[in-house]
Amino acid sequence: MTMQPLDISWLCGEYSEECYSFIYIRATPEQVVARLGGRWEDFTPGPFPDDPDHYPRSGEPLGVTSIGDWTFVFDPDWLGTCEDVITELSQGTRLVSQAALAIKGMDYFYWCENGEIRFCSGVDTEHPTEIPDELVDAMAEIDRLYPSFPPLYEGPAFLLVENLTGISVTEHLLKSSTFMWGVVPVPTKS
Repeated sequence: MTMQPLDISWLCGEYSEECYSFIYIRATPEQVVARLGGRWEDFTPGPFPDDPDHYPRSGEPLGVTSIGDWTFVFDPDWLGTCEDVITELSQGTRLVSQAALAIKGMDYFYWCENGEIRFCSGVDTEHPTEIPDELVDAMAEIDRLYPSFPPLYEGPAFLLVENLTGISVTEHLLKSSTFMWGVVPVPTKS
């Protein structure tokens, strides 16, 4: 597999001062919203924020959209780092999440399969840090493309997402998608 760096400058520019979680789940948007405890009928359509001044803040609605067989969730908070939530969402399927707050250098990445965390990065956890066989080639390619080891949100996380989901996240993809926006219950801290 030959990877190419993605242009994510649009996300690392003005948006970088905001916290975000991007969650990718191989399930329908309706299934994802239900698993998160939300009601699909309460969600309303709208675009991905075109301007960071309109970027949702913590506690505001999250957005979901369908990308092929996957649901993409945009959360303006740390939902993608809540291990209880992401492992539950991954029951019977695959989930990949990335979260960042670039202004503070905070960066997280998770890959879950059927309720288990297979790989995580950017967090101090009890999870094994050994790279799974399925990611060895991808990580070698990422090391080749990014020899200076930048933070994951500056490109490597997006290549891992593409490797695990087949989704190449671009500004055009997100801004041309119609999202359904709504509120789900805030997960309890364990």
